[in-house]
Amino acid sequence: MTALAHETLEAVMPKVATSPSELDEVLWRAWKAMELPEGYRAEIIEEFIEVSPTGRYSHGRIVNRLRHALGLFLDDSDFTAYQDMNVIHRRKAWIPDVFISLKDAEEHVTEDGLGIDAGGVELIAEVVSPGKDSLDRDRDRKRRAYARAGIPVYLIIDDYDGQGSVRVLSEPAPDRARYESEVRMPYGSAVTVPEGPAKGFVITEAITGTLRRS
Repeated sequence: MTALAHETLEAVMPKVATSPSELDEVLWRAWKAMELPEGYRAEIIEEFIEVSPTGRYSHGRIVNRLRHALGLFLDDSDFTAYQDMNVIHRRKAWIPDVFISLKDAEEHVTEDGLGIDAGGVELIAEVVSPGKDSLDRDRDRKRRAYARAGIPVYLIIDDYDGQGSVRVLSEPAPDRARYESEVRMPYGSAVTVPEGPAKGFVITEAITGTLRRS
């Protein structure tokens, strides 16, 4: 992962930002102007643009298992599971590994068509990648960002927490950038989504794989 180069910011908006709202606008314009090589993605997380590679095979395998299982669970509802799509909250932009929104989500598409507004997202799931930056991003920075946006459920599948863990965070407190409820269970345990369209969905070894051996 890398933050956006200072030169890129200057090219997009030479004026130095002097307030949080101005910084948000600088980052937003820079993010929209970015051209990345294939295999990379850019997100605005808190006060930085973060560029990271797409996931390795083990990461993608879990993501695809999760999206497929959620799709089957939600099949008879008005909701579905998405991936590879922007979720926008004001001047922040994320590309979650998996998220849940309406099947017909046009009412939640942003005016510029860049993605789904966070207000229409019921659950976000991230599969943690290796490396300190990646761990901190999914465990801490995105945790705060999703809570601020009021995302009802944040699911973290973490190969690098002991021998692997699943965390389900719910009851967001946007003003404190935190989730009031957290369930953390090791791989091999059944973990249930507590609310929303995916209420009752169970994350098992069929999605995470078996315990990770150190």
